[in-house]
Amino acid sequence: MTPAYPTPDRASTSRATPSCLSAFASRHWRLLGAAALSLWLAGCAGQTTAPSAPRQADDWQRQQARLEALDTWTLAGKVGLRTPRDNTGANLDWTQTPQHYRMLISGPFGTGRSVLEGRAGAVKLTTGDGTFRASSPEALMQQQLGWSLPISALDYWVRGLPAPGAAHDETRDDLGFPAQLRQAGWTIAYRDWTYAGGLWLPRRLVMTYDDIRALLVVNEWQPGQADTAP
Repeated sequence: MTPAYPTPDRASTSRATPSCLSAFASRHWRLLGAAALSLWLAGCAGQTTAPSAPRQADDWQRQQARLEALDTWTLAGKVGLRTPRDNTGANLDWTQTPQHYRMLISGPFGTGRSVLEGRAGAVKLTTGDGTFRASSPEALMQQQLGWSLPISALDYWVRGLPAPGAAHDETRDDLGFPAQLRQAGWTIAYRDWTYAGGLWLPRRLVMTYDDIRALLVVNEWQPGQADTAP
């Protein structure tokens, strides 16, 4: 089945020019790459108190309908991205609504902040160097880097769900929670869970595609809430 979103273009990667690779190492594209795979920030204010009991064997099945319907949230955490040519990280604030997503990326990479925003058919990245636009986050990366990351799938993967439009297979842990999801060439390993808004949600994810590795640690989940601050 043809994926609904692009996967990394290995041939394009091998043909990348030195200037393209240099751009990848630059501040705003390192931030974009970090944001792409996924999601991560410090601070736990507002995190729902964990239940007195740990995860139970029927918890995943019991919350399935609510999890699939979840389309609005705010999360904060840290993301790390490792490629053969770079190893970088950033802080991330991610606001998701049914019509719009906004990722505020900040960290040790220089001045101010970078913001990745998307709506249907339109994505823009705003940094101190200007504003860049494309029809999708994958297209934006493909134009600049010669390869892309499946940003459009992250809103599913971060909930522990497969993205629609592409074949997948998964394995479960002893309690029936996802342990590993494989889709469109990516492997997503779920390493830890947290309890927020009455739901068990992924807290630590490792996403790999060949020699690309992204680590997402979510420090604050606020399901059902969207931060509308600019």
